[in-house]
Amino acid sequence: MSVLVRDRATAQPAPFPSPSRTLEPRRRPSRRTILLASAVVVWILGFVFLHGTSTLTLPASELTDLHRSLNQFNVWVAANRADNPVFLYVLTPLRAGVDAVANLFITTFAASSTGLRLPEIGWLGTVGLLGWIALAIGNARVALLTVTILIFFGFQGLFLEATYTFALVVTAVLLTLLVGIPLGVLAGVYGRVAKLITPVLDFMQTLPTFVYLAPLALIFLIGPASAVIATVIYAAPPVIRLTAHGIRGIPENTREASDSLGTTGVQRLLTLQLPMARRTIVMGINQSTMAALSMVTIAALIAAPGLGQVVVRALQSLDVGTAVNAGLSIVLLAIMLDRVTTAASRRAEPGAARNRRVSRRTRYILLGMTLVLALVMVQFSRTMLWAAAFPANLDIGRVIVQAVSSASEWTQANLSLFTVSFREAVTTGILNPFQSLLTETPFYILVAAIALAAYALGGWKLSALTTACLGVIIYLGLWSDSMVTLAATLVATTVVMVLGIVFGVAMGRSARVDQIMRPMLDAGQTMPAFVYLVPFLGLFGATRFTAIIAGIIYAAPVAIKITADGIAAISPTVVEAAVSSGSTPWQVITKVQLPMARQTLALAANQGLIYVLAMVVVGALVGAGGLGYDVVAGFVQSSLFGKGLAAGLAIVFLGILLDRMTQAAAATPARKIPSPKTSTT
Repeated sequence: MSVLVRDRATAQPAPFPSPSRTLEPRRRPSRRTILLASAVVVWILGFVFLHGTSTLTLPASELTDLHRSLNQFNVWVAANRADNPVFLYVLTPLRAGVDAVANLFITTFAASSTGLRLPEIGWLGTVGLLGWIALAIGNARVALLTVTILIFFGFQGLFLEATYTFALVVTAVLLTLLVGIPLGVLAGVYGRVAKLITPVLDFMQTLPTFVYLAPLALIFLIGPASAVIATVIYAAPPVIRLTAHGIRGIPENTREASDSLGTTGVQRLLTLQLPMARRTIVMGINQSTMAALSMVTIAALIAAPGLGQVVVRALQSLDVGTAVNAGLSIVLLAIMLDRVTTAASRRAEPGAARNRRVSRRTRYILLGMTLVLALVMVQFSRTMLWAAAFPANLDIGRVIVQAVSSASEWTQANLSLFTVSFREAVTTGILNPFQSLLTETPFYILVAAIALAAYALGGWKLSALTTACLGVIIYLGLWSDSMVTLAATLVATTVVMVLGIVFGVAMGRSARVDQIMRPMLDAGQTMPAFVYLVPFLGLFGATRFTAIIAGIIYAAPVAIKITADGIAAISPTVVEAAVSSGSTPWQVITKVQLPMARQTLALAANQGLIYVLAMVVVGALVGAGGLGYDVVAGFVQSSLFGKGLAAGLAIVFLGILLDRMTQAAAATPARKIPSPKTSTT
């Protein structure tokens, strides 16, 4: 999770006179603008005169020699798994260890492997135990919310699936903390460690979730172990970054005071740095937990049990009702985990104990009494069948499924004039032309245009990196599919930035608007990517348009929040100077705030691109096509495994390309707003 640091403006421009009395000199275009315009001209001319040639199109059923080699590698791994020393002494024991931990939690909360496959702690005990933990970590409201959500899972008929997902999330978070917190501490204490692991963390956070699945399924086979390992890799960066940030954030005078008392490095770490960084570390645990839930649901593609499998099957069969029911459970589980970990973060704040409404003694008595109640509930769930498996006669999930399916059918039947017309208008008017512009331009023209744009943004090093990434994509044999994915990503990101500017400016300029919108944006960021596909599947059907709309909604919150923070960070003095000079609100926004927040807007575009790319790839489950389709096809058909693995690599390099170019744009210093010359007439 990126940490946004607000840069306060230091320069204060001269007062802004009325436009009617000012005649500003015409600025010459900068060298960067000329180079970017040249790149666009090269691209357009290449398309006009050479379109349809050298497009490197590869039909969905065809393979290249590289794809066949990767298929053979898959066969070789399967044949040598039992004899190869690397598998025998490293990878297989690692898989067995992760499997053992995962099975421990699965057996405890979801289902055992013997008898009636009932868990060690049935539904009643799970509700009591997790409710008590929420009370101990947070407060009574968090505990009540936890208990209510867990019982609602039972009413949905998805208590077993929810506990499977919960067990995998707990396993992944536990292993993530065992790895992430020590690494974060080392990165916070030693600068060399931070410099070493920061590029690795950047790379891990750039990768869309799909990319982790194919290679890990190849190495560790499908199932809970590979899902947990993929989740640990995906969820580790936030807790590592925030732990290191908390350790480094200790005031220098506090550290010097500790050193003057003769404390050793270990003593300073244990008695000063870790206690003072506790709130930041807990915040990292919150972010890693949410990332783990998102990854565990997507890992259903490699046979991870739980709610994700219900959603995947529903999406594949276009069963909107079942998808909505399971998606609602995922959202509620995300809310539950978020509220519990957020409450833990608040309790870790300095001075939190002084703000408690009840005394410590009263709290301990309450915790003791509720613990006894929770243990009684656990015992009932181990001895009574009705308390072990949630009663089937209380299942209202079928009613929810039927109601949503009926509503979806009614919507498609009665609102198709709007939904289908809107979908087709955007597809034929925007998506198809732009996709054709990318896919039908000769590859060497497009490589030259992108390399020139990269040179304009970041110099020859960025241009060389961009050319190398494009060269790898060409070598992987998936140029045309990569351009399809790139087209959808750029179109969606454009809309995301429009939303980011409109709502971000409104939030940055109005505290009331910020208070209204920020909770909704925070809630939107807690939902896993899968969930966004579900409602739009019912509205627009299984098309790439559905994936693009879902990507826009998925990425918009982060872009809006970054833009809002950038607008709010502009010095009020600058804004007041513009207003006092007679500028209208529109002039203040377009002539002052947006130009001064240009770096923040580029950062918002960077994050929006990464989020959109991740979602557009996931959208392959509802017909998005492109690289995502290749990845999913590789999971389903062993003959396409090599192509799917190559598509995952292509997504990696496409993500690196987009990330580095937008980072370069964000790092470019904003042009200073010139002081207008006052007219003498």
